Amino acid sequence: MKKVYIAMSADILHIGHLNIINEASKYGSLTVGVLTDKAIASYKRLPFLPYETRSKTVESIKGVKAVITQDTLDYTQNLLKIKPDYVVHGDDWKTGIQSAVREKVINVLKGWGGELIEPSYTDGISSTMLNASLKDIGTTPNVRLSKLRRLINSKPIVRILESHSGLTGLIIEKTTYLNENGINEEFDGMWSSSLTDSTSKGKPDIEQVDLTTRLQGINDMLESTTKPMIYDGDTGGKPEHFQFTVRTLERLGISAIIIEDKTGLKKNSLFGTSVKQTRDTIEDFSNKIRMGKNSQITEDFMIISRIESFILGDTLEDALERANAYVDAGADGVMIHSKDKSGDDIKSFCLEFRAKNITTPIIVVPSSYNHIKEEELIDWGANIVIYANHLLRASFPSMQNVAKTILKNKRTSELDDTCMSIKEILELIPGTK
Repeated sequence: MKKVYIAMSADILHIGHLNIINEASKYGSLTVGVLTDKAIASYKRLPFLPYETRSKTVESIKGVKAVITQDTLDYTQNLLKIKPDYVVHGDDWKTGIQSAVREKVINVLKGWGGELIEPSYTDGISSTMLNASLKDIGTTPNVRLSKLRRLINSKPIVRILESHSGLTGLIIEKTTYLNENGINEEFDGMWSSSLTDSTSKGKPDIEQVDLTTRLQGINDMLESTTKPMIYDGDTGGKPEHFQFTVRTLERLGISAIIIEDKTGLKKNSLFGTSVKQTRDTIEDFSNKIRMGKNSQITEDFMIISRIESFILGDTLEDALERANAYVDAGADGVMIHSKDKSGDDIKSFCLEFRAKNITTPIIVVPSSYNHIKEEELIDWGANIVIYANHLLRASFPSMQNVAKTILKNKRTSELDDTCMSIKEILELIPGTK
């Protein structure tokens, strides 16, 4: 019997997928390569469903004889292994990012006389259209909670942007950029920063805004988005209080909390050294991590330790000692921070830590060393990059300029090119008009 191969994401199965499977099965014994989360995330969003669920679903479809893993968008490895007589794919991939993949499939098939068959794509339905509809519906806490770990396992680096309101959450949710390779770049999640939460409320960043108050703004973000959130937990407070914080965040579907190894009145890490800041002991901070881990319910929630060694002028050796101790205590990741503009100390830490620990995620926040590109951070071994305060920092000068312009001109027509239109505001959120 002839061998047939198709590859698919199978994330949101619809009639178009079933038509392709039905057509392909007519040509012989059908093997379906289900793309992994990593393969899908390499050219578009993280799939809604994990690989295991998608592959089991495809196995149950009539006409499918076997299901295998496809680790990349490139078919080559699986084609060389199976040597199918036919590859079947809808004709929608002749242009766009998958056109190069298509050409490679044709060239590989020539090696044994295989043939590419391209049925017409089913009109009126697409995964992109269904994805947009699902985003309008929203998500659930459990689904959101699990996304961060899946992203870490699927992408070379997870891109997180600060959010302090429902509006900034929408910006993170909807903003994309089509790069030179035809791939839509996007932010993977939100950072709930204590600095921007405090500043947006006109309060100092000294943990004056408590968890209950911050959760009011966080709820606005969760209601209007589907992406995962990392919560800035400052010092985490007393260990007994930290346990309740973990449970609260986990219940809401927040994916992770980051706590820093300092004690006493919180002061922002990027202040000068004239501001007295006190380190926690390794033993006490490790105990806080253990108490937090013992209190959580799911395996998906992450407690990430923020290491302040460089901030307080300590050594690389101290930072590494603390990182290793915190991981031993149960930390799911380590965040290394610095106010040095070169980024050299961060690079040294990442390379040294990654040489001995290849699995624990490293989180970096390039506020000071903002000339470093994501490609370099990946080379260092970083897994998550947090752009920690830029939406708030951008909003203040823009709003201040608007206010000054009105005072100067005694009208608003000069702002027509600066402000979004009323029509755009009404169309921003479904149901407003």
